[in-house]
Amino acid sequence: MNNDSSNSNGRRAGGLLQTGIVFSAISFVTGLGNMAFQGVMARHLKEQGQYGNANSALNALMPLLSLLPSIATFAVAHYIAHFNARGDSARLQGLLSGCRKFLFHLTIAGSALAVLAVKPLSIFFHYSPALMLTTLVCTLLTLWTSLAGALCQGLAWFKRLALIGLLAMLLRVAFGWFVTLKWPSPETAVLASTFALLAYLVLLVWKRELTMHSEAVSPWNREFVHYLVVSATCVGGGYFFTQGDLLVAKKFFTGAENDAYNCAERLAIALPITVSPLLTVLFTSRSGARSGSIVGDQLKLLGLYLLGLAFGATALFILRDFCVKLILGRSSPEAEAMIAPLAVTMIFVALLQALALWALASRWMKISLLYGVLGVGYWLALLVRGQSPTGLLQTMPVAAGIAFGLLVVIWFITLRRHKPAIPG
Repeated sequence: MNNDSSNSNGRRAGGLLQTGIVFSAISFVTGLGNMAFQGVMARHLKEQGQYGNANSALNALMPLLSLLPSIATFAVAHYIAHFNARGDSARLQGLLSGCRKFLFHLTIAGSALAVLAVKPLSIFFHYSPALMLTTLVCTLLTLWTSLAGALCQGLAWFKRLALIGLLAMLLRVAFGWFVTLKWPSPETAVLASTFALLAYLVLLVWKRELTMHSEAVSPWNREFVHYLVVSATCVGGGYFFTQGDLLVAKKFFTGAENDAYNCAERLAIALPITVSPLLTVLFTSRSGARSGSIVGDQLKLLGLYLLGLAFGATALFILRDFCVKLILGRSSPEAEAMIAPLAVTMIFVALLQALALWALASRWMKISLLYGVLGVGYWLALLVRGQSPTGLLQTMPVAAGIAFGLLVVIWFITLRRHKPAIPG
């Protein structure tokens, strides 16, 4: 039985790097298309503050309203990956059925929570009533596609997910160009991103694989509840590290300052986003197997992640003027000046994400909890000290660096206690 497990690990290890590279390559092309959408918005939303408001609603308010279902889908993806890696087909099909019911009920609860939370959040962060309502409707639609995404990730359908992302990008750019040209407003820009969710209809092609009839197996047990709680802190921490700054900018910055900040922030956040497919593959793989020959490929994926991050940061710094012109269609000294501190921050954030996901997949629960606490502390520091562009940009790299320093020390201490066995 151990030999079978070892052979299974070997087969998975053989395709792990290839899967990660293919997923990343397709996602990179998708990322370029999403940058084109940024260019479309910046050129069509010409009134001061419109571009920043649209970006903030899409990339800060909408994910915040979706946080509860995001936590559940994250935990379910891990749980499904665990049984998928073991090759237990009967148990897996029952679990898929049980998880679908769980996610369905939680999505309903998340929708109700979004309805209740949207108005107070919009008032606090200064979103207009029209943008608030549009974001709420789009959030409710997005919640249902995240359910399908979690099941696909748990089944390791990375190439299919990458193709769906590519199709969504094409729909987003084409529809976004049309509606923002004819009706230029932050609301139509948000609607364009929601229209792109039609790409998930492609999953109907594989409907049979997702809906095989079997007796539902409830995911609820002590281990799953424990993991759900830790996933909550990990996903929440990730949100505050990567998107919380947009809420701070929306609350305190003028329209022109918010436009410049959102341009620079979209370029900087592209660093972790571009290499994040490698982390997705790594997380799903490590959730199912944490020993044997596959560990070596998991570490290679982590190395590729770091290499891609370093290359991207260098390229962004050198080409910052060109990149800003590509989005805004003109020079912006304000946006260009923001890129360097934002890029440094995002390097720390990307490293924090890598450590947190490795720890979460390895079930090093205390590190995952620490990551969540650090994320909340980081955002509170931005909220207190980031009431101007200068204050925010001075605080971000320092706060992110301190958080990384604390987490990496605890991570290495834990790693020494759970040193992976890597075959020679």
